Amino acid sequence: MNAQFSAPAVGRPSIRIAPARGTDELIQAYVVRAVVFVGEQACPYAEEFDGNDLSATHLLAQVDGEPAGTLRIRWFADFAKAERAAVRPAYRRLGLCRRMTDFAAELAARKGYALLYGSAQTRVLDYWLSVGFERLGKANFHFSDHEYVPIVRRLRPSSGRLAAGSPDLVLNRPEGDWDRPGVLDRSAERSAHPAAREAAHG
Repeated sequence: MNAQFSAPAVGRPSIRIAPARGTDELIQAYVVRAVVFVGEQACPYAEEFDGNDLSATHLLAQVDGEPAGTLRIRWFADFAKAERAAVRPAYRRLGLCRRMTDFAAELAARKGYALLYGSAQTRVLDYWLSVGFERLGKANFHFSDHEYVPIVRRLRPSSGRLAAGSPDLVLNRPEGDWDRPGVLDRSAERSAHPAAREAAHG
């Protein structure tokens, strides 16, 4: 499910959006947030890095291999919550936020969610309404010196959504990469051939 947008024309950037996997990619996501929220918006460090990062999925947008954008998704029983969307200033004309939001919606729909919940700073509410969200009807609220509007994007759960009845090896594949055999699929093939397993262990 990795989103790869490679432009063949000379001078056009190669854009990749995927869930962060491993410490290095998580650090890249955190760096983007530090630049945007702590640096540009003067958000206190403890309020930006709020204790929820290790229970979330982090999307990382890279442009020509450079960390350019990120979006965090947390998973609740009845909805997925998109938050901490940030794009570094130099990359803001590439549509990365829209692409990451669409990726988050697709990821949530594949998991069977019908709602992608969020909150928009009032100054950029029109942007979020333009990418498929609508006001939720809850009261606005404040944190880190900004006013926020609760919003929601309604999803159509994927016909191929994951469920308890899905093949176990599919459920064991890396986040968002469920359609491509992973390392455990290869392990299963090895286990199916005892002679190969014995040779591997000498």
